[in-house]
Amino acid sequence: MSVNLGLAHVSTDFMIAALLIYSLALLAFAGDYAYGRPRRQATTAASPVAGVAGVAERAAQFAAVGAAGAASADAVTGAVTDAAPPAPPVPAARPAARPLRPAGAFRSIWEAGPWVAVAASLSWLGILAHVIAVTTRGLAVHRAPWGDMYEFITALTCVAALFFGYVLIKYRAWALGVFVMGAIVIALGLAETLIYTPAGPLVPALQSYWLSIHVTAMTLSSGIFFVAAVLGIMYLVTERYRKRVAAGKAAANPLLDRIPSAAQLDKLTYRAVVFGFPIWTFGVMAGAIWADQAWGRYWGWDPVETWAFITWVIYAAYLHARATGGWRGARAHYIQLLAFTSLLTNIFVIQIFVTGLHSYAGVQ
Repeated sequence: MSVNLGLAHVSTDFMIAALLIYSLALLAFAGDYAYGRPRRQATTAASPVAGVAGVAERAAQFAAVGAAGAASADAVTGAVTDAAPPAPPVPAARPAARPLRPAGAFRSIWEAGPWVAVAASLSWLGILAHVIAVTTRGLAVHRAPWGDMYEFITALTCVAALFFGYVLIKYRAWALGVFVMGAIVIALGLAETLIYTPAGPLVPALQSYWLSIHVTAMTLSSGIFFVAAVLGIMYLVTERYRKRVAAGKAAANPLLDRIPSAAQLDKLTYRAVVFGFPIWTFGVMAGAIWADQAWGRYWGWDPVETWAFITWVIYAAYLHARATGGWRGARAHYIQLLAFTSLLTNIFVIQIFVTGLHSYAGVQ
């Protein structure tokens, strides 16, 4: 089939729009990271609700003191020698009514302040443009839109953005936005400038329904591992910084103090890898089945499939280290980052510079 050039141009326009919107979202996340949180804390401390709660608490304390004083007076002047019965408990003050907020999953983002609300809105708007760009690319070439290096990177970053959007809502992880969105902007910018490939047909060896199965699984898992790698780097930076501050070797940095705790980053990283690893495993198995149909063998030690297996082994080692408890903390994250380095080596070194049977590996 011929390429629909009109849809191909639409895909390019939406991809550029997604890159620009992501950049604006990155600026909004950076604005919240630098200015939003201290202002929210100051507003909370001075809010009328906090003031009413403080007055009610002090009133309860005065009432308790008064009751204790009355009991002491009865003990001094009383006609009986037994201790006076304790004063009845003072009912707790009812909390002030909270202002109405939008219900549902987006309530916490709305309450986080204007910076976060704008950043989250721009992120999802960029994700929408990104999904449209990937979809129209596929419609333009009449196949799954990850048949060359450019399409693979744009689809990978789309998955990473979608996964981060889920984490943003599920775990209220807007403090991670400046780091994850920054990495997505860099990767997508490189795809649009250095490895852009015009829409075109595939070589005959790749014209198979297995392209939609095998490469889809590898793309989904790679996008999830992308987010896990960013979180792992943040974990190592945060742990080193806080250890140095605790040891008195470094001064406190207000910006670094706003990064989530090492325990939170460790948990998110582990959950991301646990989610992506079975998908990567399925992708390797599907690739072996496709290789049998295309080349007559399930495994031939082709450089790309070999490095995919090496990546699988290292991620399995990371999960094993976490499961057994022998290797936790920074050591486990070094394994996870080594696995992602292996994945990047496969994409940008093996698939481009090493000759093999995977013809989709080069920049077409």
